[in-house]
Amino acid sequence: MLTLAALAGLLSVPVAVLLVEVIAALKAPKLEPFEVKELNIEKRVAVIVPAHNESSGLIPTLQDIRAQLGAGDRVIVVADNCTDDTAAVAAASGAEVIVRNDPERIGKGYAMGWGVTHLSADPPDFVLFVDADCRLQDGLIDGLKRTCHGVQRPVQALFIMRSAENSPINHSFAEFAWILRNWIRPLGLRNLRGPVQLMGTGMMFPWNAINSVPLASGHLVEDLKLGLDLAEAGRAPHFFPFVKVTSVFPTSAKGTESQRQRWVQGHLATIGKFVPRLLCVGLMRGDKHILALALDLLVPPLSLLALLIIGTTVLTSSAALLGGAWLPVLIALGNFAGFLLCVLLAWLKFGRQVFPAHEALSFGTFALKKIRFYGRMLVGGSASQWIRTDRSTPH
Repeated sequence: MLTLAALAGLLSVPVAVLLVEVIAALKAPKLEPFEVKELNIEKRVAVIVPAHNESSGLIPTLQDIRAQLGAGDRVIVVADNCTDDTAAVAAASGAEVIVRNDPERIGKGYAMGWGVTHLSADPPDFVLFVDADCRLQDGLIDGLKRTCHGVQRPVQALFIMRSAENSPINHSFAEFAWILRNWIRPLGLRNLRGPVQLMGTGMMFPWNAINSVPLASGHLVEDLKLGLDLAEAGRAPHFFPFVKVTSVFPTSAKGTESQRQRWVQGHLATIGKFVPRLLCVGLMRGDKHILALALDLLVPPLSLLALLIIGTTVLTSSAALLGGAWLPVLIALGNFAGFLLCVLLAWLKFGRQVFPAHEALSFGTFALKKIRFYGRMLVGGSASQWIRTDRSTPH
């Protein structure tokens, strides 16, 4: 009984965190004074675009960036271990280009660190990282710059993934999960005056913050690691949801699975590596920002959390019907009800456009696919550290 009760009780923590974040997100965000105040002094921004074989989609991204640059601002493309013409395309589009070739050390973190080292000869006031396949909303750079100047901490824009037009893959579940992860939960943390996780793109840093943390790594989710490192240094990221950067999901099954495998494996590895330490550091310092990020990190990917909750509910119910105790069942059912409430509230407020109600009828098929996905992930080894996501449509 104790083992099953403990198992169900452990799942209560991420469910409770998720429920608090979703409820807090139901309130519309308000602009802080520093987020609308004009800068009275010139501040220079350098935009770094890490790019690994991204020549086919790089031009629109650079056009969006260049349209928002002011006097003294720069855009630097880091052509990292490329085997295509990324460097030439970037140079022709008016970007500064630095080439990095080091096949022994592959990872987006290495490319980011290379770009920051390049800037150290003439440091800007702020550094903005943008992925090479993203589009920027008008006013994004200016809004992030004002906010970053006001908080003197990293600032994360809203990052949304959408399905490509005429995509052969139905990404409805993935789009809803993405909105919950990258919009609803950070919005809830913002409304609670808390920090957020970094999302990998659309993130701006004061120079003295980004220049003070190690970047060069092959970590699968370098954005999560970077945000946690900065939180430990007293500079937890701030969420600015009023501007957004967008990208599209892969349009091939291979690209979809490889991308999700990297995200899931990286997230789970980060939980195991960082959460115990962050909880200890946060408690010893009395730092609510570190504690908030540690608790937020405990929430696994939505599909995995759903499968764990369903699995524990079935397991505890079966044990109780065979003569076991009913306390684990009650805890498991509480988790199930709390999770359903989270999903319902999130869907009603934010998700109805991307996830129509009739799509829920296909949840059984989706769940079976996810079980197979996690099974393959367990036996298939680690994901690649940094490869360009396959976005080609199968013929």
